[in-house]
Amino acid sequence: MLTYQDFLAEGNKIAFCVRAISEHIGSQEYAIALDADRYDRQLNTTILEYTKMLYTLTGSPVVDFTASNNKITSNFFRLLNKQRETYLLGNGVQFEGDIKEKLGQTFDTDLQKLAYKALIHGVSFGFWNYGRLYTFPLTEFVPLWDEDTGALMAGIRFWKLATDKPMFFVLYEIDGYTKVKDDDGNITILTEKKPYKVKVESVKAYGDEVVGGENYSSLPIVPLFGSELKQSTLVGMQRAIDSYDLIRSGFANDLTDCAQIYWIIKNAGGMKDNELMQFRDRLKLNHLAVVDSDNGGDIESHTTEIPYSARTAYLEAIRKGIYEDFGGLDVTNLSGASKTATEINASYQPLDCMADDFEYQIIEFVQRLLGLFGIEATPTFKRNRVANLMEETQMIVSAGEYLDDETVIKHLPFISPDEVQGIIDRKAKDDLDKYGGVNANGTEEEDREDTN
Repeated sequence: MLTYQDFLAEGNKIAFCVRAISEHIGSQEYAIALDADRYDRQLNTTILEYTKMLYTLTGSPVVDFTASNNKITSNFFRLLNKQRETYLLGNGVQFEGDIKEKLGQTFDTDLQKLAYKALIHGVSFGFWNYGRLYTFPLTEFVPLWDEDTGALMAGIRFWKLATDKPMFFVLYEIDGYTKVKDDDGNITILTEKKPYKVKVESVKAYGDEVVGGENYSSLPIVPLFGSELKQSTLVGMQRAIDSYDLIRSGFANDLTDCAQIYWIIKNAGGMKDNELMQFRDRLKLNHLAVVDSDNGGDIESHTTEIPYSARTAYLEAIRKGIYEDFGGLDVTNLSGASKTATEINASYQPLDCMADDFEYQIIEFVQRLLGLFGIEATPTFKRNRVANLMEETQMIVSAGEYLDDETVIKHLPFISPDEVQGIIDRKAKDDLDKYGGVNANGTEEEDREDTN
């Protein structure tokens, strides 16, 4: 593992970047992140690479070409990670005041993309550039951590379109960035180090001209971890998914292999293989057979029964275990119209615990991002959940006489955070019209100068 101190000690920074990228691609974290991307696309590695083998008398393995080879991949990985991410961030991030406006209109969707990569890779990196948040996944970014503080002090973003195409990378430092092209060892510096923020002046006679630049107070790339463990959610979950895929695929293969009738022909030892095949084909076509029973001839049909109940029970047990270990919400536990709000809230307890862990990481990320602008604030979230809306609404309304209108509106379960301020403003306007210039609290709406 190369660190920021190794980077500072290196005389040739570009050569260091090439070596750092190579080591990063060979790391265990990178390999896990690649596997996580495959499982995220439902290209589950283990089942897709599985081949049924037979062993000869000498113990040599050979491929069983007679067996069915159905490969059924489950979608647990993407489903459960998306559930955790959208449960927390489905309604976006909320701030007091106008902070949200400074982050741009796409901040919520950009943060969701970044957060999802943080879950499945263990960490992702948010790059703030020109008023927008960009995601650098672990499969495209080499972090250079400080050995003393653990802070991210520099990093290398790399990419290539195909294995036979040149690689491009950008070295990000606190005082600027450098863009480089590596074509099989032929290094070309495309952009010398330049500041992150450039001041441009436009003159009719000469067009746009760069007249200056500046940087942020720290590196404008902030790491976001998926949990306190700082590891991919695939770790631990992969074995359970593989077991489920293998059993379900094997179930399908057995159904295919056993869904045939096997024939036993008695007193026909003199028949050759080609004669047996002709007999079978004629039997399938005509569904009739002539047997000389006087000489002991006979024909019997047989089918094979597979252990259905045991496998179904085991698949259900694995499925339940995957949800429990991940801390996901199994909607089958919420079936039935008679579920109370208390029962529904209890079902969400595991998901809430894991979402709390994730929320702490996002809060720290957002606070560090806001620190680039010198802003101190704490984001808040409204989680998405299935609920007994009638019961929760009745509870909030019953407490309405002790609460102000804004608090009641914010806590109503069917109103999203983005709708709250609009409802409050419209309600204030209606009160103003209703009471003729005096709001519902009995005070004049217009501000008056204090004459004391």
